[in-house]
Amino acid sequence: MSDTPQATQDTRSRRAFIVRPFGTKSGIDFDRVEAELINPALTRLGIRGRTTMEILRTGNIRTDMFQGLLVADIVVADLSIHNANVFYELGLRHALRRAATVMIRGKEGGDKVPFDLFTDRYIAYDETNPAASVDDLVRTLHATILAGVTDSPVFQLLPEMVEQKPESFLAAPPAFLGEVERAKAEALPGDLALLQEEIEAVPWARTGLRALGRAQFALRAMEAAKETWEAIRRFDEDDVEANTLLATIDQKLGRLADSDIAIDRVLKQPGIPRRDRAEALALKGRNAKNRWLTEWSAEADRDRACKCALASGWLRQSFEHYSAGFRTDLTHYFSGINAAGLLALLTELATADTRTWSDSFSDDEEAEKELAGLKKRRAELLVTVQASIDAEQDLAKAAGKQDLWADISEADLSLYRGDSPSRVKGRYNLVRGISPFQVGAVRSQLELFQRLGIYEEAARAALDTLPQAQSSANPPHVLLFTGHRVDDPGRDEPRFPPDKVDVARQEIGAAIDAAIARHGQHLIAISGAASGGDLLFQEECQSRNIPTTAFLALPQQEYAVESVSSAGPEWTRKFYDLLKKTPSRVLQSSKDLPRWLSHRTDYTVWQRNNLWMLHNALANGSSRVTLIALWNGKAGDGPGGTADMVDHIQRRGGEVVRIGLGTVFPA
Repeated sequence: MSDTPQATQDTRSRRAFIVRPFGTKSGIDFDRVEAELINPALTRLGIRGRTTMEILRTGNIRTDMFQGLLVADIVVADLSIHNANVFYELGLRHALRRAATVMIRGKEGGDKVPFDLFTDRYIAYDETNPAASVDDLVRTLHATILAGVTDSPVFQLLPEMVEQKPESFLAAPPAFLGEVERAKAEALPGDLALLQEEIEAVPWARTGLRALGRAQFALRAMEAAKETWEAIRRFDEDDVEANTLLATIDQKLGRLADSDIAIDRVLKQPGIPRRDRAEALALKGRNAKNRWLTEWSAEADRDRACKCALASGWLRQSFEHYSAGFRTDLTHYFSGINAAGLLALLTELATADTRTWSDSFSDDEEAEKELAGLKKRRAELLVTVQASIDAEQDLAKAAGKQDLWADISEADLSLYRGDSPSRVKGRYNLVRGISPFQVGAVRSQLELFQRLGIYEEAARAALDTLPQAQSSANPPHVLLFTGHRVDDPGRDEPRFPPDKVDVARQEIGAAIDAAIARHGQHLIAISGAASGGDLLFQEECQSRNIPTTAFLALPQQEYAVESVSSAGPEWTRKFYDLLKKTPSRVLQSSKDLPRWLSHRTDYTVWQRNNLWMLHNALANGSSRVTLIALWNGKAGDGPGGTADMVDHIQRRGGEVVRIGLGTVFPA
């Protein structure tokens, strides 16, 4: 039917679990009901996961049943008959998950609904024609997923009861988490993107996505991190960690309205921990500060900039948000130090320009009274923030650690108190091991005071102790290559014959030169190292001094056996010569997929290798990728081949340059 919902991103990310009797009982063929009603409805919405029958085949029924039942985003329970297992599983679901459950039953046959469930709503189906109710079930499933309403009678009666996160029932495999940590440690956002795509269908996707999102955020891969945390929000739109990090990510990306929305989603939730509320209020303060900076920072004249900065309501709003965050949690010194800095700016600007300050009040007396009150708050705040920093430093010292932000904040306090330039400089000199990111943040704050002429000499002295902030490097444009291997001797149907190698080399070189003309000299190149197109591409890039990396699906020797040596000794020599001159990366140690990917029976190391190269090429965005494809235009390679790579790039909006048709390959 045209009005029946179809699969969307919200439904395709979900997993289901079916609770039902098996076989034919009380005249109802429950296997048929699943095959003709439940499965088609779930399939139409793109929802994965099914019934305990899959578990029965594996043997470990109790643990797997519990996990499947409790991590599922939606449960379909057939209550047509009084089946002990069905009621047991439904009871577990209602006791531990607040949503979502859809109950169905036959219209005519079966048993009377138990009293405790009598008032609940059901989808009734015709036992003799279950398929007739597919559209009704699709609509109900879709509405239930989108509504996000508590339907567990236990949680309805006990609204203060805290639901356990699905992650607590099913952890991600240690091997997967190890790969996430390795990619994070080696700063490989492309590898993290590959892992994200690979776990889309696994039962422990939430746990895996959370680990990936944290790693992407740590690497400041903000667009990728946003995508990951939005995926987590599709499971639970009120997830505190997801919304807090999305607020920060949108802030970094300059999307302040979206950041405010995410913050409000956190703040509206009752009972969240003090720390989380303080963090959300601090983020709200940062958004207001960014808006304040926008209002006056473009002013070239200092006096005009100071007047505009003081007159802006965003300065006071930012201070109040940070101050509220610190009052919420006095151990959250980050919000306290920011409140102290803004209050120092506000009171010093107002003291220097009483006319502009008074203009926002009904009379001068009110303005003077308000300023006096703010100065008193400033003195009190400086003392309280110092105590908070001291406590944090003591905790870090007791644990044998160092909290660099606390050390930096203590130096900041010296400036905000109005200490002498030499004392301020001495406090910043004591901070050791500061990271480039921290350098940028500290310099930005000091330059703000310097620009507004507040404690200017002390700010300049502090700046002299810091290294220069690193400028944001312009990401390179990536040349990604895919192409056919040169034909092995005796190949039955020629595709890339050896006598076309020189022609292929010329076309590859021309494609590279055209990319240089379009995108400039700031390029890097990624490809495999198979006989034929890959090695020709690597050589042509090296001849133009374009940095290249060879992505190998397998270790060198195994890769040579699979993808190089059958073409002849000349290609084998080229392969090993290349690896002496260019960096290489290895995807996995054998053709067997990692154990945590064992569910992917339709997935090979070659498909994985394509996606691996693809995501590493796309790490800086699809607009910075050009795929050069030495391709005969046919789709006969299968997954993991040239056509597969072309399809992936096109679906992601990257630039594709096809070469070889009509020259290397017959038109």
